[in-house]
Amino acid sequence: MDSRIKRIIEMMHEQPAINLSKEIMFKTVNLSVARGRVLFKQETGLSPTPYLKQMRLNRAARLLSTSFLAIKEVMYMCGTKDASHFVHDFKKQFGVTPREFRLRSQRSGNIRVDEARL
Repeated sequence: MDSRIKRIIEMMHEQPAINLSKEIMFKTVNLSVARGRVLFKQETGLSPTPYLKQMRLNRAARLLSTSFLAIKEVMYMCGTKDASHFVHDFKKQFGVTPREFRLRSQRSGNIRVDEARL
């Protein structure tokens, strides 16, 4: 993996709740936005914004299944400020609402978050 893209991914993981602009992220590793997007997509299969969104939702799923944090706390820790968007995006990715996800994971322990991609 390109070391510059690896560094951008590390920045995303280090502070997932912070909304860094693409300009700042790519400037940090001396890439233009256009070139950075191309490299990022080549390396990850996703553009930076969808990648970050998916990473945040996976983190939310892990927190919901392993912690006692309130759903709103999880939402904020993952960088989302709008509850309706969070629930919609979460349901789109996992097929259930955050609350249902937590209940099912507590009951069965069988729900797993796909981290292979992120």
